[in-house]
Amino acid sequence: MASLRVVRRMLCAAAETAAAPTSTSRWERLKKSKAGVWCRSLFSDYKEACREMVVGAWERPVKASVYMTLLGGTWACFHTKPDQSSFEAVVLECSSQLGLLSPWIRNATSDGHVQSLMKLRNEGRLRHVGLGLLSLVYRADYDPDATLYEAQCSNLSVPWRELPQRVLDVGFVGRWWILDSKMKDYDVNEEEFKHLPAHMQVTSPPSVQEVERSERLHKESWLALTVEDEEKDTNVADRKQESVSEESPVKALKQEQTQA
Repeated sequence: MASLRVVRRMLCAAAETAAAPTSTSRWERLKKSKAGVWCRSLFSDYKEACREMVVGAWERPVKASVYMTLLGGTWACFHTKPDQSSFEAVVLECSSQLGLLSPWIRNATSDGHVQSLMKLRNEGRLRHVGLGLLSLVYRADYDPDATLYEAQCSNLSVPWRELPQRVLDVGFVGRWWILDSKMKDYDVNEEEFKHLPAHMQVTSPPSVQEVERSERLHKESWLALTVEDEEKDTNVADRKQESVSEESPVKALKQEQTQA
């Protein structure tokens, strides 16, 4: 009986030791969890995709350069897209430039466009919308803070199909293109030359030789007179005086002989 008890205790101890789980670390349990398996699979997918990109760029460098150029241009256009504050700053700058000119020499197109933008800005009717790579500025009917029923009712708002007719400017690559085109030759009043003949209204740009000659003459006009040039001038003046003094007695003798 004693031997049977010993054997039974030994079998129970062996069963308990076999059933007891092996102690594992926290890092091992984390790797075997669902989140760990998902992260490892995601990392392996990204690793394989990057390897394929490097191999493809090595095998086809022209295609890879075109793609990189397109991506870089898209990134540059997105980050240089102007906002509404920059548009208002440019409008104020253009208005200041026109204000420094006399009304008689302002360009009517530039002045009218800037004045209309300033009026819309003062009335709070300028709106800005970003479209990814470019920005649009358009006019609205009311100020956003107006408490009129027409301004607050969503059913009476301007539909999107009328947006092309209300666009005032397009911002792209850090510039407002319509405003820049309107401000071209803002200090030239074309109304002053409309009474001239047709051949006098059109001016041709100077040639390269004329520009180089004008620049050369302008640079020479700023050069200082050297000492050698001054000495030459004084010598020439002295020689002229000597020749005049030598000729004067000869002339006097000739006059006496003629009188005799």
